Amino acid sequence: MPDADRRDMQEKGFLNHMADKEQRPLPGGSNHAGKLPQPEKKLQEAVCVLLVELCERFTFFGIVCNMILFCTVKLGYRSYQAAIVNMCFVGTSTLTPVLVGWLAEYLVGRIKLVCICMFLHFLGTALLPVVSFPFEDVYIDRRHVLHTLPKREQKIVFYFALLTASLGIGGVRAIVCPLSAYSLEDCGPKELLSFFNWFHWLVNLNSAVVFVSISYIQQSVARNLGFLIPFVSGLMAMITIHMVRGEMIYKPKTDSSLLTTFGAIFSALKTCCVRYRYFSTGVTSWLDHAKENHGGRYSETQVEGTKSLARLFPLFAFQILYRTCLMQIPSGYYLQTMNSNLHFSGFLLPVAVMNVISIVPLLILVPILECINSWLFSSKDNGHFPTIYIVVGHLCAALSVMVAGFSEIHRKHFPQVEQTLSEEVLLVSSMPCFHLAPQYILLGVAEALVTPSCSLLSFRLVPERMRGISMHFLALFNGAGCFMGAFVVQTAHAGTQGNWFPHLLHEGKLERFFFFLASLMMVNTLGFWTIAHRYNDLHQDRTNDFRGCLPGEKLLKREKAIKHYNAVLESSPILSPMEKT
Repeated sequence: MPDADRRDMQEKGFLNHMADKEQRPLPGGSNHAGKLPQPEKKLQEAVCVLLVELCERFTFFGIVCNMILFCTVKLGYRSYQAAIVNMCFVGTSTLTPVLVGWLAEYLVGRIKLVCICMFLHFLGTALLPVVSFPFEDVYIDRRHVLHTLPKREQKIVFYFALLTASLGIGGVRAIVCPLSAYSLEDCGPKELLSFFNWFHWLVNLNSAVVFVSISYIQQSVARNLGFLIPFVSGLMAMITIHMVRGEMIYKPKTDSSLLTTFGAIFSALKTCCVRYRYFSTGVTSWLDHAKENHGGRYSETQVEGTKSLARLFPLFAFQILYRTCLMQIPSGYYLQTMNSNLHFSGFLLPVAVMNVISIVPLLILVPILECINSWLFSSKDNGHFPTIYIVVGHLCAALSVMVAGFSEIHRKHFPQVEQTLSEEVLLVSSMPCFHLAPQYILLGVAEALVTPSCSLLSFRLVPERMRGISMHFLALFNGAGCFMGAFVVQTAHAGTQGNWFPHLLHEGKLERFFFFLASLMMVNTLGFWTIAHRYNDLHQDRTNDFRGCLPGEKLLKREKAIKHYNAVLESSPILSPMEKT
């Protein structure tokens, strides 16, 4: 009896703690209530978050847009090496928000880590122009000798700059601009999908401006003058400092963590293996082995949250190969464009301008999809179309890579001409670069369909307290797709002795690499289509279902049942007074 009473007291304390957390205001909300009205403060927070988000994306795309050209022309890398470096940087920038978010909650603290990440971001973006020294457009000494760094030191500074910049990017995305800062908890499926559509629309509009302006500045006007990027980074740091001083840095709830989720999974696997070998199992799910009453180390609350997240793992896994196909834009497609004729009406186009062609379909499709979604959500059977969007998007990605293979065959039929890029004369195909437009358009359509829908499913199909963890896992799998792309390129180059991913495209068979990747993506699309029915129920309230499993909720149900039973005993005419006592 003492143990039972102690357990009841713990469960009551847990329930009161949860109620207090739900009523607790956000940090910074009450301190400035007298200084600034709440609606104006919310508007200022939204504007600051949006500006920081745009500055971060500006610097990120500014680094990525011409990295392959810089690595091949200035650092002397082979084509496949430059593609691997670019994809690894994108993958690292995708994974670092998860790492930085964990550090902010458990080791360093959010405000201190914001300052560190801002410094790393500015340091990395400021070192990138140093790598490209000398600035031929700016400085030549009296003897007209260009000053330069040795290749070895140049590469060391280059990698250090990329690492620090990616860590800074992770801090901005995880702390200053987390998804929870946009207050999406009370939004329904329609509002969530609309938010994700317009959010990605705005991000891609920003990237389109970067690909046109920065790529042209870097390639044609001032090839090594990259000071615009650290300037934007500094502007972002100033806005962030203003947010810190005004206590506008959003602090999310800390009900769950990645470590808890991973720990519950590994504990369940370990216990499951032992029970399978020595004992018979009597649980409904293998994750139940992590519960304390089944020999594990985690509470029922933590395990139930992990179970709701585990059902999304197949969805995440099928995004890895899709992300690998998407990574062909800054790698394989970029090399194709760089080896095509970039002259248009006497004007030399920047290589990265072709990326805008992949963005235009997304900018056009989002308003159209908004109208379609409004009609679909008003219909009765409205839970299937996000998974249908993902299937169609995966199919478009497979077709894009297949079209890229045929475009590569078509490109080789044109005679070669000389073309100057960054004062380097290259032999390229005379085929106009706009012949590559279909493959870019198909990937743009895929991105417009897949990314918002996948974000919606990841956010909606888990309880409220697990949504941040769910988006972290989506980022982990997206980053894995970037590194998978680098691994596939390295394997294809090493396995075929450079034939499938050659340094000089006219001397190899790059189209075979594209056809191989397209076949893998078709299998991936069929695989996701077979499990898509698992993610069709968008309107089920996962939060209420999950809360029903909490110990506090069970305690309330138990108390109500006891009171009802006592009332029945007191009012029953059948039982004798002796039986009632």
